[in-house]
Amino acid sequence: MKAFEIREFGLDGLALVDRPEPRPGPGQVLVRIRAASLNYRDLMMAKGQYNPRLRRPLVPLSDGAGEVLAVGEGVHRFQPGDRVAGCFFQGWSDGEPTEEKTRSALGGGIDGVLAEQVVLQEEGVVHVPEHLSDEEAATLPCAALTAWNALFEGEPVRPGEAVLVQGTGGVSLFALQFARMAGARVIATSSSDAKLERARELGAFAGVNYRATPEWDAAARDLTGGAGVDQVIEVGGAGTFERSLGAVRAGGRISMIGVLSGAQGGVNPIPILMKSARVRGIYVGSRAMFERMNAAISLHGLRPVVDRVFSFEETPEALRYLESGAHFGKIVLRVD
Repeated sequence: MKAFEIREFGLDGLALVDRPEPRPGPGQVLVRIRAASLNYRDLMMAKGQYNPRLRRPLVPLSDGAGEVLAVGEGVHRFQPGDRVAGCFFQGWSDGEPTEEKTRSALGGGIDGVLAEQVVLQEEGVVHVPEHLSDEEAATLPCAALTAWNALFEGEPVRPGEAVLVQGTGGVSLFALQFARMAGARVIATSSSDAKLERARELGAFAGVNYRATPEWDAAARDLTGGAGVDQVIEVGGAGTFERSLGAVRAGGRISMIGVLSGAQGGVNPIPILMKSARVRGIYVGSRAMFERMNAAISLHGLRPVVDRVFSFEETPEALRYLESGAHFGKIVLRVD
């Protein structure tokens, strides 16, 4: 079967190779991958920026969906023909995260899903919502679950609250859709007026162009009558965190998710203290969270925003497109 491997760092270091067809062992499921989706982590992983000590060769990508081909001894939750997606963490079924659980991340600690067939742990697989295509289902394991965890698995977002989402990538657009599903008001930021208009079409009540308005935290306060937003979906990292503190209300919440603007920089803790702000780190989520999210997606008929679909063989081009920042929503690979 065909698979991509990271052999050397850099997008030119991705190699399309032949690997033996895998077989499921006890407690395992063999999945024919039909589609996979890209996250910014995958780009950083391929370029050596996420983990410079990454073991190689490694099959990248955490997010894939497809069909069960076979199950190993003792597997009861799945049978051949089931449509499924793999969990980002193969070893985090429920409860709080631990170092051991988070070492089981697909496409990082262990081989990922950028292959025609993969073997996954029974406890690391979920059924996908029936109304979704394979391409849509493949967007759920990382970006969607991260947004769900931020909004509902800590202090749940409430109807009427104001949520600020940064940019229009996968996590931010899922957060927009989930927050609107819960009756919250969403403010979106972007450097593109065209993307902000599309965010409004998805339900955002306001948008702020952070290039035209560098002090977007003040704009967010103005849009909330001076109080500040109830929650910030923080995907920028060190480069945006100070603005997020400025935008959030007293007693509000910041969900710390990404480092798109970099990981280096000082943080002044005084605004956190003075505002009694709660900062919660979000590292995707467990299988139990995934199943709760899928139930909500099915109930509301929510459809992920897919920007563009590439072929399996076009993986390097798809990663370059992700790197360009031109996308709105998720970038997907179809594995024919």
